[in-house]
Amino acid sequence: MHHKIRLNHYLSNSGISSRRNADKLIQSGAIEVNGKPVLKLGTVIHTDDIVKFYGSKIKFKKKIYILLNKPKGFITTTRDPFNRKTVMNLIPCLYSEYRIFPVGRLDSSTTGVLLLTNDGYIAEKLTHPKYHIKKIYHVSLNKKIKNEDLDQIRKKKIYLKEGKVKVCFIKQKKNARNKIEIGLYIGWNRVIKRIFKKLNYKVIRLDRINFGGLSKKNLKTGNWCFLNKEEIENIITKS
Repeated sequence: MHHKIRLNHYLSNSGISSRRNADKLIQSGAIEVNGKPVLKLGTVIHTDDIVKFYGSKIKFKKKIYILLNKPKGFITTTRDPFNRKTVMNLIPCLYSEYRIFPVGRLDSSTTGVLLLTNDGYIAEKLTHPKYHIKKIYHVSLNKKIKNEDLDQIRKKKIYLKEGKVKVCFIKQKKNARNKIEIGLYIGWNRVIKRIFKKLNYKVIRLDRINFGGLSKKNLKTGNWCFLNKEEIENIITKS
């Protein structure tokens, strides 16, 4: 079914540029619709119109956002040369048509909130260090944690190869001294496991409960739901 859409929206959905940059492309004369240059901002076209960018035809792609509560035993990648189970096995067969990919990484043994999308702008917003996106984890350790070790983390006295570890907060779960909730902005590889390893603890369960404001939305492990772009942008902006 064909519908009307603003040209700048069409360009951002086709992956050519962000919506803001799309306006600059239109004004520069780089865009043709049905063989004619279009310079007017706010132009509305149909999704079946022929749109060219510097003479090359571009295609409108629907943006898709899937929120998954990742279970253990699945790797966070679109495909795996060793035929291990990937998170793509858990969602409908939209990958080939819409080129959906997981945003960021969760280890095979880590569970929790994961976003899959074909929107590169949102993916960058959630993963680039400059945006300071907060991630919150529930951590189960192999033994009770000492108060002085909690303080070391809290007071930013843990150093890994990338530098000083800064956390937003860390707290112990009531009545369970081996269960921790931790929030941080850094996205270093396996950072949570490495923090606790440094203090001689082993992480036996790791669950991401929040990613840039996206939470599990009562999703059971292994389940997923669709989100829309407005929902995601509102959540990320507020987080």
